[in-house]
This record gives sequence, C-alpha cells and structure tokens, in this order.
Amino acid sequence: MPTTPDMTTASDPGLLDTLQHQVAVFARRAEQTRLGGVGQVRNSMDRAAYLLLNRLDKEGPMGVKALAASMGIDSSTVTRQVAPLVDTGLVKRTSHPEDGRAVVLQLSPRGQARLDEVRSSRRELMAELTQDWTPEERTGFTALLTRFNTALSARQSSQAVPDAVTQTDS
Repeated sequence: MPTTPDMTTASDPGLLDTLQHQVAVFARRAEQTRLGGVGQVRNSMDRAAYLLLNRLDKEGPMGVKALAASMGIDSSTVTRQVAPLVDTGLVKRTSHPEDGRAVVLQLSPRGQARLDEVRSSRRELMAELTQDWTPEERTGFTALLTRFNTALSARQSSQAVPDAVTQTDS
C-alpha cells in the first residue's frame, strides 16, 4: 500500500505507542461507564445484552449458531448471554418453523422497547460528548472507528480456532 504524507507506518513507534495507549484508555473508560447513556437509562444494559439485542433487531430472528457466527463469538457464549434476556422477557425462544428441535431467538416487544430506550439514551450521550465537533469530524471519527473495529474483527476471525466455529445450536 503506498504511503501518503499523512499516513503512519510501523516506523513511527511514538505515534503507535500513543495510539495503543489511547485505545486502552478508551476501552477502560467505555467499560467503566458502559457508554450507557444519560439519565435513568445510564448503565442500565450491559454491553453483551445490548449487542445481542441490537443484532436480533438488525438481522431478525435466528438460531443460536447463526447469532454466534454473525457476532464472531461461540455458541456457548451466546447461550450463556441470552439466558438472562429470555428470563427477563427481552428475548423470546421459539421452535424453528421447519425443524421443531431447533431454537430460534427473537426480540420480544418488551425487548424492542427496551432497546429503543437504551439506543436513545446512548445517542444522547454521543451527542453530548461530541457537541463541539463538526459534522465532518463526527463522520470522520465514525468512519475511522468502524474501520478500526473491522480490522480487529478480521484479525480475530483469522486467528479463530476452526473447532469453535463448528459448535452446534443450543
């Protein structure tokens, strides 16, 4: 890949050290606050629940194995993380219409309402944190963060153990 004057390469350890430090600080602060939003909704939904509900909302009902694959985690993790969501009525478990032995997970109306509430609160927090940013800065940061997360995901996928991907639905 050709370099341009504003591109950083591995030959710039100072900048890369600063980048890795800032990513570590971001991860710690995001986990401490859960970037949960503002008001009463703040910190009211953990990261795993938010990501699972969000995925079911975006992609629709699916089995445990498909949900795990789409999130890049193993089926046992999805099963463990979805159990409290089922217990609290945020997710419904139903039988697959074509194979009654298989389980399909679906966002419940209560889960949809809760997800909408949390999204709204988190959106308000993002607006507050970036209130003095220009629209171009918000767009650029979002694009770069998405690119960074995509690269992390691709790296994780390339290092995944093949047996972890072939687990069965629970």
